[in-house]
Amino acid sequence: MEIGIFIYDGVEVLDFSGPFEVFSTAARFVDEPVNVSLIAPSHAPVSCRGGLSVNPHYSIHGHPRFDLLIVAGGQHQHVLSNTSVLAWLAETATHTRRCASVCTGVFLFAEAGLIDGKSVTTHWDDLARLQTSYPHLKVCEDKRFVMDQNFTSSAGVSAGIDMSLELVKLHFGKSLAFKTARQMDYNWL
Repeated sequence: MEIGIFIYDGVEVLDFSGPFEVFSTAARFVDEPVNVSLIAPSHAPVSCRGGLSVNPHYSIHGHPRFDLLIVAGGQHQHVLSNTSVLAWLAETATHTRRCASVCTGVFLFAEAGLIDGKSVTTHWDDLARLQTSYPHLKVCEDKRFVMDQNFTSSAGVSAGIDMSLELVKLHFGKSLAFKTARQMDYNWL
């Protein structure tokens, strides 16, 4: 299983590191290979919100084909206007079985025209802006995550961990999801 997590300058650290931890922990307990990688607009280090510097595994110009693509949230306004990133996202998503977003990462999927008509959520502070900017979406409040067909979106920051555990459950089963949460010492509902 190939899992790609898209990051960019200004990305919220837990938005990508939470899902990364969930899937890399789950990988310890399964026989099939599970590869989790970080994808960025280029190979240059990514400066996260708060100043952490992270090296991506791949750029948008060369990476494996994904089974799951997650877009992390953060200070995303500059990537919303990056036509190369949006074209890459649109192309990659069409060849990916399941896509997901954490927090404001949903804005990139919406801007790329990939989730029209879907039920979605985001960080509580961005719900109104998401609905106003993309009125064709069904924006859900008070949800940790929302699954609509092959797209899953989560609320802010730590909700990405809950969403990722749910995706582990979907792919590998409930028992493995609970084993993963326990290994992480995470109180998953």
